[in-house]
Amino acid sequence: MFSLQSLLGKKDMFFDLLEASAEEASSSVKALARFTENPEQPRCLDEFVASCRKEKAIATRITDALCTTFVTALEREDIEALSNAIYRIPKTIQKIAERILLAPHLARGVNFSAKVAMLGRGAETLIRMIKELRKGVRLEQIRSENDQLQAIESEADKEMLEMLKLLYAGKTDPVQLVFLKDLFELLEKVTDRYRDAGNVIVHIVLKNS
Repeated sequence: MFSLQSLLGKKDMFFDLLEASAEEASSSVKALARFTENPEQPRCLDEFVASCRKEKAIATRITDALCTTFVTALEREDIEALSNAIYRIPKTIQKIAERILLAPHLARGVNFSAKVAMLGRGAETLIRMIKELRKGVRLEQIRSENDQLQAIESEADKEMLEMLKLLYAGKTDPVQLVFLKDLFELLEKVTDRYRDAGNVIVHIVLKNS
């Protein structure tokens, strides 16, 4: 077991910023849940744009702090790698909302609740992992949390294959087929982003254990 707190204490700015980044990624998932719940209601991209701006601002603060801070609890390249992995999540989620707004009629009748709930589980798991990283947890605990992210990613892969199977059954309009395939691939990509962030955290813990 290692203790990163012993290096800089509980108030290390990078843990605060990384937690804020993960929370913002979670906010974008919640925005997507609201966006897909009521397809008949007027919808816009304001929440997604705001989330991406906040995420970018946090990533910029991390980069600036890395350039001006002499001592960090984590290695600089690890902080940057984790920040970059989280930063991609809201950007990908915004692309999903953009696609739906481009052709809402092609998404009509598609239930996104299970897929978005999957993303929500990934968001919660990532937040827990970063909070535990601040505390200096055992490798076994981080691996257990990361296993959950891997399981979510595997579940998303299976969902993707099932959806493609239905799309390719020949009953879907060709235009809608291309549209939904793109949409499902973006949803799956978000789970890949969470998996990538989890792998970075495991890598950090392995280096410091």
